[in-house]
Amino acid sequence: MFYKMTFIFIVFFTTINLSADIKNLKSFKANFTQNITSINSKNIVYKGEFFIKSSGKILWKYKIPIEKNVYILKDFVIIDEPELEQAIYTQLQNEINIIKLLNTSKKIKENLYIANIDDTDYLIETSLNKNQIEMIQYKDKLDNNIEIKFENQISNEDIDDNIFKFSAPEYYDIIRK
Repeated sequence: MFYKMTFIFIVFFTTINLSADIKNLKSFKANFTQNITSINSKNIVYKGEFFIKSSGKILWKYKIPIEKNVYILKDFVIIDEPELEQAIYTQLQNEINIIKLLNTSKKIKENLYIANIDDTDYLIETSLNKNQIEMIQYKDKLDNNIEIKFENQISNEDIDDNIFKFSAPEYYDIIRK
């Protein structure tokens, strides 16, 4: 469940970041807070950092409540779980095609967009004056309400390619899916 939500979130963010009139994006980083509320009103909060480069490199660094790093390059994902001393290597069925996904979001108000990916509607709120994504909301396949807020956003600054590289320590368990 976590991995599917992470993938959908990654695909969705890649789409929305460009469709929100940020046309010449070369890199982007931000802090994020992801709130997940179940149909039983149970809530879990994830916090961390997000990095992306126009070359297709993506990194999610989850810090709270557990450390986890999700590396993506085109159609390949590595999920690094330091506390479990394991890494999960996954080949996706499809490459994340930013241009194709870009065309799925539609402006519905001055600072509001909507997109549909995998039969899920995503509502995107952008700031009025900074042209940045403030929040993404959607309901996942298990009827959880997801709300993701972004802060401390920085666009088009150099991001060292080394942060997108992962090499599993010898003591890690490697899982291939």
